[in-house]
Amino acid sequence: MKKIATLLSALAVSASAALPVSAAPAASDEAKVEKPAHFKLYGFIRNYFAFDTRESKAGTGDLFYYTPLDNKYNANGDDLNAQASFRFLSLTSRVGLDVTGYQIGRTKFGAKIETDFYSGLTNSSTSSNKINGTAQLRLRQAYVTIGWDDMKMKNGTPVAVAMKIGQAWHPMAADQPHVFSLETGAPFNAFSRTPQVLADANFGKNVMLSAAAIWQMQYMSQGPAGASAEYIKYSCVPEFYLGLTLKSNNGFLARVGTNLLSIKPRRLGVDSKGVDVKVSDRLTTMSPYLYLQYKNRLFEVKAKTIFSHGGEHMNLMSGYGISEKCDDGHYEYTPFKTTSTWASMSYGKKWQVMLMGGYIKNLGTVDKLVNTDGVVNKADFYFSGNTDKTFAGMWRVIPSVAYNIGKFTLGLEYNYTAARFGNGVFNEHGLSTGGRHNVENHRVQMMVKFAF
Repeated sequence: MKKIATLLSALAVSASAALPVSAAPAASDEAKVEKPAHFKLYGFIRNYFAFDTRESKAGTGDLFYYTPLDNKYNANGDDLNAQASFRFLSLTSRVGLDVTGYQIGRTKFGAKIETDFYSGLTNSSTSSNKINGTAQLRLRQAYVTIGWDDMKMKNGTPVAVAMKIGQAWHPMAADQPHVFSLETGAPFNAFSRTPQVLADANFGKNVMLSAAAIWQMQYMSQGPAGASAEYIKYSCVPEFYLGLTLKSNNGFLARVGTNLLSIKPRRLGVDSKGVDVKVSDRLTTMSPYLYLQYKNRLFEVKAKTIFSHGGEHMNLMSGYGISEKCDDGHYEYTPFKTTSTWASMSYGKKWQVMLMGGYIKNLGTVDKLVNTDGVVNKADFYFSGNTDKTFAGMWRVIPSVAYNIGKFTLGLEYNYTAARFGNGVFNEHGLSTGGRHNVENHRVQMMVKFAF
């Protein structure tokens, strides 16, 4: 708990140091002016046509692509997962409402609510794995904004402060590569929209400091009960984020940041005497990242690397495991280390050419997992549900081209993904190093989209 308190204190001090000295406008100032809000409805109709050469782990009607499935041989030596498939769906069509311009005194307010048709379409548990259901509306984003443009530091430096409260993109997922596929670079890129309180302090046009307190909803940590928000609920500590953005006047942008997550995988256990007890289980992790961007007219290049400890709650290929089982019934935990890196470029407007490449490496756990003679039971560690626990790494290349006519876009994309798996025997750091082999999938995807 001392380590947790120290880390949280450091984040709090760093965030508070960035806050302006002058407070929000006085009540007498706010009463002088009230400006009405403006409403803008937006959205798009989007259709995907996707063909895969192999059975794969994917969500949202198999459009949100993760990894090809590992080999599954029958008695005849046939790989049952070497099966081509095709789908055509429009359930990712979206509608949203932006509220801007509302102001009382010098305090500006805004809001966004956004939905799409992701929910309701599920895979059945039958052997035929049929896709059942009709797409239904689900909450995508819903937040309010509060801002002040004319605050100042003690030394007179002007500062613009903006707050976002509600469900929005996780700060580590907001910068995305040049692709039009639904997963937008995941799992090489973090992917999560989640409840949060985010504060951005802009010091002029070139420096911004961000701090956030974040909760879990749709995208959750793994644990003994599978993916669940229970682990952060009983932790009673939100996830924290701190980031710094630097901008130049000639198209360069750099962002560095980290998140701190503290979860409680179990709240009840059994001690060495067989008595049910409340336990002090806790895992605290920190995942730093670096993002770079350059833009010059119709050309843009981006790159991001994340060194995650855990991070499966952001759709990263990681997790954690049990490092010690204590006599009083509580467990000690250790996270997996994973590097996730991607780079992408884009050129053009009417005809837009894009290219993305990504690489993930599973480095194993920080400390040794509980084991018997160096062999770990896979039930003693928890990994991303978007792949197999034998996952060792993955790379992906996506060239794509889009034709844009006003609000209409026609895109064609090729996705080559190769994942590396082991034989299912795990060493003391949770790695399956024996029988390493690659499994490949080729996805060809077309998109038709009309925005309004």
